[in-house]
Amino acid sequence: MKALFGKSYPLLMGILNVTPDSFSDGGKFIQKDIAINHVKRMIDEGADIIDIGGESTRPGAATISIDEEYERVVPVIKAIREISDIPVSIDTSKPGLMEEAVKAGASMINDVNALRSKGAVALAARLNVPVCIMHMQGQPRSMQHKPEYGDVVNEVKEFLVERINTCLNEGINKDNIIIDPGFGFGKTLEHNLSLFKHLDKFLELDVPLLVGVSRKSMIGTVLNDAPVEQRLYGSVALATLAAWMNAQILRVHDVKATADALKLCRAVKEAQ
Repeated sequence: MKALFGKSYPLLMGILNVTPDSFSDGGKFIQKDIAINHVKRMIDEGADIIDIGGESTRPGAATISIDEEYERVVPVIKAIREISDIPVSIDTSKPGLMEEAVKAGASMINDVNALRSKGAVALAARLNVPVCIMHMQGQPRSMQHKPEYGDVVNEVKEFLVERINTCLNEGINKDNIIIDPGFGFGKTLEHNLSLFKHLDKFLELDVPLLVGVSRKSMIGTVLNDAPVEQRLYGSVALATLAAWMNAQILRVHDVKATADALKLCRAVKEAQ
């Protein structure tokens, strides 16, 4: 399996939420100049990809119009392109915005809805950029209301297999497919921990695996209900574990801390 964007795994995907209501940093990067300064900082700290989202997908989040999402993200993508050629991922489920973001300079699509919106798969095939398809039970507004599974690992894996096959059948190149088990998206703590323990099952699908657990509630719950601002060490611990378990992309808020941890992880792995 070749590395995306010509870089070796694991890749660090730095999170940029240009939203007023994201669970961790909502409202911090709404202004374009502040957002761009944050991007510059993440690049300096070792980010390989910038993932930009304009609509919160936290539990209970409300949907917004494509026009509002466009106004939040496209000017920022264009501004990033003026300062750097770093790959930019657009975090959206709206096909129309996917296309406009790629026109503006985005080079990857990250869809929590796994390209299930009407026309999304065909559009992604035409755009011919890497796409991340994620598992989510339900919708953001209701996904944490008593999620249930018979066997969470197998059910999530079966869903991703079905979506991979749909993508392939509609013309998406396998080299452009990435998967994400969707930690926190319609899962209890027990579901999340089981998925993480069995990351190897998802690597069997022979496409890059993205793990996004940074600052999420599963960390807060394990750490005695720690608030978001006290989840750094837990986030770095899980990112390091994911890297050790051969996840290829790590989606993180805290780039420098994670990059340092990965250097140590890599040094041990490469030791004789």
